[in-house]
Amino acid sequence: MTDAHLFAIGVVLAWLAGIRVYLTVFGVGLAGALGWLELPQALQVTQSPWVLGISGALAVAEFFADKIPGVDSGWDLLHTLLRIPAGAFLAAATLSPEAEGLGELGAGALAVGGGAALLSHAVKAGSRALINTSPEPLSNWTASVTEDVAVVSGLALVFAYPWLALSMVLAITLTLALVIWWVWRRLFRRASRPVEW
Repeated sequence: MTDAHLFAIGVVLAWLAGIRVYLTVFGVGLAGALGWLELPQALQVTQSPWVLGISGALAVAEFFADKIPGVDSGWDLLHTLLRIPAGAFLAAATLSPEAEGLGELGAGALAVGGGAALLSHAVKAGSRALINTSPEPLSNWTASVTEDVAVVSGLALVFAYPWLALSMVLAITLTLALVIWWVWRRLFRRASRPVEW
């Protein structure tokens, strides 16, 4: 694979980690363990039975926690401290295939990965905060299942068609960011209007 392909893969993995970090780590590790992918040296830790077991169990826990309004926002807040460094590591490990440890991963690659994970996490958390203002639980379930499907689909797509996956990630992020901005603007405009008696 060329460096450009590795860049696209690294950015998409970081973006996916900003949404579902455990599912992303589990998916990468499982693909490596089953021989579907030749993982770079720094990512081979994800195919360890311990990492697969722990990330798989936490992915199941996140699957259920993310479906409960309020709990999902608390889960997102708690995982802000994990998703961004994990996304940074995934991107840097992908972009530095010859690296044997974290000490050899490039600072630029870590920054790109951390930025991608932060962006997707901010869009996810912002959209969930808006959705949680709705009294019915269906929108929360729909958003959560959509995120699950997006991460699994992204993992399936990124290694076969990295540029298509990166283009889709950018389009999704831009679209969701514009929708969130538009909704927030409308809410604050309505809230700032003076009350007429």
